[in-house]
Amino acid sequence: MSQAKSSNLGYPRIGEKREWKKLLEAHWSGKIDAAELESETKKLRLSYLQKQRDLQAELIPVGDFSLYDHVLDTAFTFGLVPQRFTGGANTAAHDENCNCATGAHDEEAPASADAEAKVFAPGENGAYGLDAYFAVARGTKAFAASPMTKWFDTNYHYIVPELQGLTPKLTVNRPLAFYLEAKEELGIDGKPVIVGPLTLLKLARGIEEGKFDTLLDQLIPLYAQVLKELGEAGATWVQIDEPILVLETSDEDIARLNKIYAAFRAAAPGLNILLQTYFESVSRYEDIVQLPVQAIGLDFVHDRGRNLAALERHGFPQDKILGAGVIDGRNIWRSDLQVKLDLLRRIKQAAGAKELFVQPSSSLLHVPVTTRSEQALESKIRDGLSFADEKLTEIAVLVKALNEGEEAVAAEIAESVQAVAALNASPERNDESVRDALGKLDARRPERLSPYAVRRDVQAKHWPLPLLPTTTIGSLPQTTEVRQARSKWKKGEWNEEQYVQFLHAETERWIRIQEEIGIDVLVHGEFERNDMVEYFGEQLAGFTTSGFAWVQSYGSRCVKPPILYGDVKLLSPMTVTESAYAQSLTDKPVKGMLTGPITIYNWSFVRDDLPRSVVQNQIALALRSEVSALEEAGIGMIQVDEPALREGLPLKHEDWQSYLDEAVYAFRASTTSVQDETQIHTHMCYAEFGDIIQAISDLDADVISIEAARSHGDLVTAFEDGTYDKGIGLGVFDIHSPRLPEQSEIESIAQRALEVLDPAQFWINPDCGLKTRREEEVIPSLKTMVASAVALREQFAKAGAAGGAGAAGGNS
Repeated sequence: MSQAKSSNLGYPRIGEKREWKKLLEAHWSGKIDAAELESETKKLRLSYLQKQRDLQAELIPVGDFSLYDHVLDTAFTFGLVPQRFTGGANTAAHDENCNCATGAHDEEAPASADAEAKVFAPGENGAYGLDAYFAVARGTKAFAASPMTKWFDTNYHYIVPELQGLTPKLTVNRPLAFYLEAKEELGIDGKPVIVGPLTLLKLARGIEEGKFDTLLDQLIPLYAQVLKELGEAGATWVQIDEPILVLETSDEDIARLNKIYAAFRAAAPGLNILLQTYFESVSRYEDIVQLPVQAIGLDFVHDRGRNLAALERHGFPQDKILGAGVIDGRNIWRSDLQVKLDLLRRIKQAAGAKELFVQPSSSLLHVPVTTRSEQALESKIRDGLSFADEKLTEIAVLVKALNEGEEAVAAEIAESVQAVAALNASPERNDESVRDALGKLDARRPERLSPYAVRRDVQAKHWPLPLLPTTTIGSLPQTTEVRQARSKWKKGEWNEEQYVQFLHAETERWIRIQEEIGIDVLVHGEFERNDMVEYFGEQLAGFTTSGFAWVQSYGSRCVKPPILYGDVKLLSPMTVTESAYAQSLTDKPVKGMLTGPITIYNWSFVRDDLPRSVVQNQIALALRSEVSALEEAGIGMIQVDEPALREGLPLKHEDWQSYLDEAVYAFRASTTSVQDETQIHTHMCYAEFGDIIQAISDLDADVISIEAARSHGDLVTAFEDGTYDKGIGLGVFDIHSPRLPEQSEIESIAQRALEVLDPAQFWINPDCGLKTRREEEVIPSLKTMVASAVALREQFAKAGAAGGAGAAGGNS
């Protein structure tokens, strides 16, 4: 028997040039029908399988391909379609988590516009069709889409299963269909992939109290039937993903897992199960490795060394195969194959394993397809990159080294060592000016000149704002004309002067619109920005941008994170010209707009040769220079957005405090150089804030705005249970919905918040940026928002409650 086999856990769906995305959007816009969509995506799917075979993958995943999301696919496999889409209760759903850089459920093609409350029925085989599938994913005119949130701590979003009132049933054996397709079309004996039942239920919502195990007992025989049919069809291996096992795992969960996998073994005794985990170390190693499965996959890249320590401490069962995830499935850097080979030997020795599966640490869904398309990058950077295809090649080299000896791949190993060393030795990674600046940072937390209580009074005199001042989050509609102008400039069709003239005209138009609406604190609109992270990555030293390094964020929405490969520093001011021009047009304050260090880090492909804290602090020092330049240019309100602060929390609670301490330090290093009169704002996307409210306060921003319109009641409780003394704007209308808010709704949301917040703290603002919304939606919504603020001020005045100072400390 071979010592090692190469195993892949999942492959990118989108295609080298986003062919998948284009097909989806063509279907949604009515250009191709469902039959053509399915036939064309089948060609893509088969090409991906053939490519993996060509790259010497031995255990090739099938069924990891999706037309939207793999969790949604699993829900549909078991008939878990929300009742409102099938004629049951017409309940609403909402996004649990928005990505400010993209806008939730807002792909580039318009959603289907059902004029009626259409309900969906299963076909004769019990399966729901594509129309129902996309309706749940994207919503219709009548029914809200299912919730969407981040897949663990990645930037991929999954559709949250809604289980209210549902009983699972097997509608179609999706893994079997994909297994047979690969076998019949390509002769590939694939490894079907499916999300495991414990993970599926743990990630779902709407499970009635005490009904979790009832649902699990209903699901187990359905999964068992899927596995039984796979075994009967000749499948050798199946990959069951249970990433939930890297979170806290209770004794009750261990009992459930034993029941689940004992039932699976009984149903399909001839089928081998790879129980796959990823993104962190498993929480109950000794229990997990004893489960009745044939192989267990562990992440040895993002485990913080814990899986390896557990393996060396407790060993590994000799009747199981260890899936060793040693190639990073979430980042884009080439591996030093000598280091990886040494790690594999250490793993093999600790496990006492006769056989290993050499794998990526997770599905390759989270990385771009291939570096072959990146010929425009500098060779030292390109040679240091490894996307999905290159990672499979790395795995093949490691497998050959284990099976045939290191000398069989000596040239490949030496090439990888040289490429990594060359990048590490490059001037861009060894900038002494950056190292000197970091060395001057005090270990103590950076502080503003004065505490907030003093700054509040100073700003009250400096900024004569009314009670409940109004503002927006930053971005304004990016129309087709704005995108076309940027494209013409980048292609050289417009010169710099033409482009700047366009930007100035658009900025002035929106300054006037904001003034006419009556907004108190204005924004310049960010018309020059393609993306809230990529824009800064294009201008800061240490970053570069790729041509085709796209990854799926959700649905057809793809993002192209900047590549942070070197030491970061500010070369020249990035935002001062646009901000100063906007401020010159009005007597009202205009906020300068920056993306914060934690979000830039979290939404980039980041170098892996330095600790997170060091890289964050490099970004922070660059932003600190930009903040100072804005202040010197007369910009007295500066917003440093951190929408990714909460989502970057480690998966294990024991690691939270160090992460939060480092995040607070970096934010404060960015913002504390300013005078007391300068007001620092920040913005965060909705999440559970109650458990990190102290860290939010510790940022010491003068004003924070939080995306909360859809979950306002839940969020307000965080401020009931804790004390927050700084300015705050809880978004009063949902920018992700095309419907226009009613004044009564906005007033109701604000009044609920004002039950627990001092009116002197409270700002009135939308819950997120307005980049993705149409002008005809934005202007009336902002008018209603301002009218609501005026009405609320009048109510306070009549009640004798207007205390004279807004959240900025201004006069009413």
